[in-house]
Amino acid sequence: MKARTLIFSTLVLAVCILTTLAMWPASAIGQAGDGHDHAQHAEEEHLNGEEEHLDGLFAERAEKDHASHEGHAGEDEDQEGHEGHEGEDEGNAEAVKISSATLKEFDIELQSAGAGALHQYIELPGEIVLNADRLAHVVPRVSGIVQQVDANVGDQVKTGELLAVLESRELADAKAEYLAAVERLKLDRVNFEREEKLYQKKVSSEQDFLDARQALAEARIALRSAEQKLHALGFSNPYLEELPNQADTSFTRYRITAPIDGTVIEKHITLGENIKEDDNVFTIADLSSVWVDIDIYQKDLGKVRKGQRVVIKPGHGLPEATGEIAWVSPLVGEETRTALARVILSNPEGMLRPGLFITARIATRQTKAQVVVPISALQTIDGKPAVFVKTEDGFAARPVRLGARSGESVEVLSGLNPGERFAATNTFVLKSELNSSVLEHAGHAH
Repeated sequence: MKARTLIFSTLVLAVCILTTLAMWPASAIGQAGDGHDHAQHAEEEHLNGEEEHLDGLFAERAEKDHASHEGHAGEDEDQEGHEGHEGEDEGNAEAVKISSATLKEFDIELQSAGAGALHQYIELPGEIVLNADRLAHVVPRVSGIVQQVDANVGDQVKTGELLAVLESRELADAKAEYLAAVERLKLDRVNFEREEKLYQKKVSSEQDFLDARQALAEARIALRSAEQKLHALGFSNPYLEELPNQADTSFTRYRITAPIDGTVIEKHITLGENIKEDDNVFTIADLSSVWVDIDIYQKDLGKVRKGQRVVIKPGHGLPEATGEIAWVSPLVGEETRTALARVILSNPEGMLRPGLFITARIATRQTKAQVVVPISALQTIDGKPAVFVKTEDGFAARPVRLGARSGESVEVLSGLNPGERFAATNTFVLKSELNSSVLEHAGHAH
């Protein structure tokens, strides 16, 4: 800026001097004589010196501008080169290199992209209930006084395990009747055999023989009746065979035992209580299997059928379960205006507790898609869904365009070709490695 001001001032001064000289009259010049020639010569030398000085300034300025231009050009080239390296780093950062050992350690599975089935679902409310086919209400079958209780609510019991003991006069009468019928049959059989021999020898009359045979038949009927009563109370044939050899004190003791394997979920018996023969003293449920009752709205009745696949979601951190519809009610409730569908589920660990409300996801329709990947294969990178595709350099994060979703699977419309290998599980590990690589390159750039 100072150089430009100096040049401009010098030019103005030169113009003024030349103008003054041009306006002087010739006579004045002549009068000045030779004395002025020396001054004019000196002035011309001064002007020539100023012009040479101006030329030098212009040349110096041109050299500076040229040097400045070359410097900026060099900086631009350096910047372009630096940006080119950064682009190369970013390109390299997109390919995540990871060893086979790391893949195995983090359980990263590889799959080949291909076609698959997509299901359309409806979600309906439901409830987990006891499996009525594996439920037992325990009744004593005889009346009596409770002498012993061995089971409590929550206990796991096996078939035949002792639950409680009653002191029963009714049981004593039944056993006594059976024993009496056994003895009577023995006597009537002996009497019949004797009368039969006498009748054959013409010693006894035919009427006596017929009476003896009738008494034997009645004794057999009485024994069979007494035997069936004890069978109805739960006693087996081996027990009845040993009954005559038992002590009289055991005749009144009635053992209440578990009819099935399961869990005691209800108990209605206490010591000293007078129990009737039809009282429900225990309820035992086999909780290894449960029912799921699903409410079907009227608009969805045409979509739900037997055999359809169902995903049961209890929520609240409980695991999901899958099953098939085993039965659909032909009736619609008058109050709820809903029908009932039932799913039978295995429940070995007892996590599905009766009484829990659930959401049932029923697959109602199935379609085919060219490329289907599991949801676990997707990661969000730069705000877009991406899949880590296996390449020669490692795993490349490739953006994809998604279509319909079906449970744990999703359709890929573009970005992934059939047959390409991709990471299907635990892809967050690859995303973490990708982010670490990007940060490392950004640090080197600074």
